[in-house]
Amino acid sequence: MDKDAIKLIENEISLFIRRIVISEKQNRMLERSAYVLLRQLSVEGPAGVKSLSEQLDLDISTVSRQAAALEQKKYIDKFPNPKDGRSYFYRITDSGIKELDDNRQRRYKRLSDLLTEWTEDEKQTFGHLLKKYNQTVFEKTKP
Repeated sequence: MDKDAIKLIENEISLFIRRIVISEKQNRMLERSAYVLLRQLSVEGPAGVKSLSEQLDLDISTVSRQAAALEQKKYIDKFPNPKDGRSYFYRITDSGIKELDDNRQRRYKRLSDLLTEWTEDEKQTFGHLLKKYNQTVFEKTKP
């Protein structure tokens, strides 16, 4: 294994993550966990905390904390589980859909602005390599 390549990749991933966090703060983006939670609810529909935790591979306390914050902002609401009434499901609200869409558009615009000097081939290659990396990480970290 080429140690120089691994060092380069590790360094660039660290910088990549840091710059994403900085960019999200500067551009008034939703926190990553809030964005992911809203996106999950918009795609998959209502779900309980345990199910969301499993789907997103997040700790239940993280999902609960983020859900409470999103509920306070009226981006999601909770309702009793129709099967047993003891637990609750969360669903995205109309204002949550709007916030998610606004955030998604700001993310697209930010990426588009950043990559204006890249060729279409470079953007496609980068996207495919990120996808391959994410799939590899997912496959290698499954229990």
